Amino acid sequence: MEVNGEQRSGSVEPRTTLADFLRDELGLTGTHLGCEHGVCGACTVLLDGHSVRSCLMLAVQADGCSLRTVEGLAAEGGQLHPIQEAFSAEHGLQCGFCTPGFLMSTVELLNEVPEPSEEQIRSHLSGNLCRCTGYHHIVKAVLRAAEVIRGDVAARQA
Repeated sequence: MEVNGEQRSGSVEPRTTLADFLRDELGLTGTHLGCEHGVCGACTVLLDGHSVRSCLMLAVQADGCSLRTVEGLAAEGGQLHPIQEAFSAEHGLQCGFCTPGFLMSTVELLNEVPEPSEEQIRSHLSGNLCRCTGYHHIVKAVLRAAEVIRGDVAARQA
């Protein structure tokens, strides 16, 4: 499979989840395991551009696919992705446990809907649970990231 633009492979038992493969075999620990039932969204990754709960998917099901994890967002050299910058600037994260799932879900949303409404954002992110922020700042962060990605703001200052 391709993971964050790099061909990766490994041998796993058929029952190994994609989340466990990413974390234990590939060392990509940014994908968090929360509920392990697909409810919290902390383990969200993009599979061929669409969000999936990696705790519910088997690693063998991703054979031949393209995966993107939170580690694949920042550019080489460490430059944060506009979504990461927006979450930081708008205080869309607190403890950070749910953040990777929110970031990856946001990537999917903004790829599909470049100028989302607050209602569309809340609907799309409804499968991701956060115990700390109350979601208001997360929505603001997504709106800010959408502006920057669309180029509506040349360089938005906090």
